[in-house]
Amino acid sequence: MHSLPCGTAYSRAPAKSLKASHGKLPAPRLFSPANPRGKLTHEMETTLLLLKPDALHRGFAGRILSRFEDKGLQIVGLRMLQMDAELAAQHYADHVDKPFYKGLVAFMTSSPIVAAALQGPDAVEIVRKIMGATFGPDAESGSIRGDFSCTKTYNLVHGSDSPESAERELALFFPDGNLNWEPTQGRWTRE
Repeated sequence: MHSLPCGTAYSRAPAKSLKASHGKLPAPRLFSPANPRGKLTHEMETTLLLLKPDALHRGFAGRILSRFEDKGLQIVGLRMLQMDAELAAQHYADHVDKPFYKGLVAFMTSSPIVAAALQGPDAVEIVRKIMGATFGPDAESGSIRGDFSCTKTYNLVHGSDSPESAERELALFFPDGNLNWEPTQGRWTRE
């Protein structure tokens, strides 16, 4: 073992590889005087965030992603893609009978989107809070939609609404799984 400057140690174990892992992940056990047995007080989760076409056209991709990183969530998957009708139909299957479905699919397939897999304690709930209420006019200031959206049609982002939805949605957008890695700041953002 070799020492790193801040007193952290590392081993020469092989690097973790890309593997399928969606939804809840085993969390690292962190030891501290307040948590001597390394027990977690929050569930580690992985959730899906989509930056919709309006977020990209308005140049908000970096600003939006940075809000989640600033909160302490870790990006474990990231890709830019053009959603096709088949993927949109799978992703929005629950809305197929709703009057807004056709317009939603047309919008989401109109230009590229960014899909991100975000991991952290209670990630689903945290992402939903940071996004804000569904419609921009109803969203509180400080949330993404509250700060950047003033319409009901263009609300910039999508986030999974439950751990179960996250697992299903992550499998659609990241079929090969996420990259599980531990950032050096991870111990400072997780209990």
